[in-house]
Amino acid sequence: MKPSPYPIEQVLGMRYYVCDTDGIGGVLRREAEDFLVHEIDGDVKLSDTSPGKYLICRLTKKNWELQRAVKEIAKILGISHRRISWAGTKDKHAVTDQLISIYDVPETAVQNIRLKDITLTPVGRSHQQISLGDLQGNRFEITIRSCRADDIAASVFETDTCVADGVPNYFGIQRFGVQRPVTHQVGRQILLDRYEEAVNTYVGFPSEGEDETIAAARTAYLSDRDPKAALEALPVQMRYERAILHHLTEVPEDYEGALKRVPPKLLSMFVSAYQSWLFNEGLSHRIEEGHPLSVPALGDRVIFQNGKQDIVCDANINQATVLVKRGRAHICLEMPGEKTVPTQSSAEQQITALMEADGISYASFKKAGEMTGMSFKGAVRRISVGAAVTSAVCDDTVRLAFSLGPGQYATTICREYMKADPRQMI
Repeated sequence: MKPSPYPIEQVLGMRYYVCDTDGIGGVLRREAEDFLVHEIDGDVKLSDTSPGKYLICRLTKKNWELQRAVKEIAKILGISHRRISWAGTKDKHAVTDQLISIYDVPETAVQNIRLKDITLTPVGRSHQQISLGDLQGNRFEITIRSCRADDIAASVFETDTCVADGVPNYFGIQRFGVQRPVTHQVGRQILLDRYEEAVNTYVGFPSEGEDETIAAARTAYLSDRDPKAALEALPVQMRYERAILHHLTEVPEDYEGALKRVPPKLLSMFVSAYQSWLFNEGLSHRIEEGHPLSVPALGDRVIFQNGKQDIVCDANINQATVLVKRGRAHICLEMPGEKTVPTQSSAEQQITALMEADGISYASFKKAGEMTGMSFKGAVRRISVGAAVTSAVCDDTVRLAFSLGPGQYATTICREYMKADPRQMI
């Protein structure tokens, strides 16, 4: 294991690499075409006889954030964006393709859509909408440019082997905010019922490298708490901050109501980001204690292919070790929620200790669920992710091709090769 030298990764709990190489450095996403994402479709049942209410389309986009693309499509169709659904959110700075479903629109309406760098192709109709999670995974083709290792090919070859064995399945910086990773801090304040502090964190606290005008507006708001002045200073594209500030100008001191002016999915993402931070911290703690990613320890939680779980103890540790080695079971941690019962594993005990230090209990997630309109029951996540990477090196350029399951980050794989500042991987 090799520690990360980057403060931002340390703060977000991403403290280790599994590969001991120095890394190839380089730049990710210099061009959108350097990051290709193809969704591996789930079981989408197209109608063979009676036409379904849902039009299934393949959406290909370049340099578009998915929510914005969906809203633009809905605007052209003259429908609510809530009638459009998808299986997984894809990267913005990339070329991506995926299936989406659109409720009750004719195929001809879609064929009239003209948006720069967006292609929408009907593939059939279905009686069921596509929902979050309805995918097998994603296939990535990634180009890393301007690599600088002394022997790039040797470093890539060694890392190929490490990645195949499995690397820490961290939540990447995207989970916490690419330019301003504060979403978990906002989530912490929501869980503590400190809604004013949550607003101050989200609207205020400028980030390193942020536009000077925006940074000054954020700093001024933290100083004087004047929503009207901040509203005048922040640009119109910062629609979520402005929605919060609009509410505070109309209903002063109603910080809970102000937070509820942002979309429910974003509001719930704040709490989810805090859960993700806890997961990262628990995983790094397990690594610090010297436990290999592929060998279960006493108290570990393991999940089987059929979804059932078990806790590793003296009686089953040998069997669990064999099953994990054969890929029939996986070591995991639970991101805490209102129904979580932590195991005696050092990692999950560390998560509990961090929550207690923050003044947060498992019951806090129930109240946060009531506030956001979402449910935070807790969820298990594998501690490692492996991929069979096909790599190619040409001068100072490296190309990687691999597939990952749902909820797994391509940048988690790339960081093992690059070991670069995460801000160069956005």
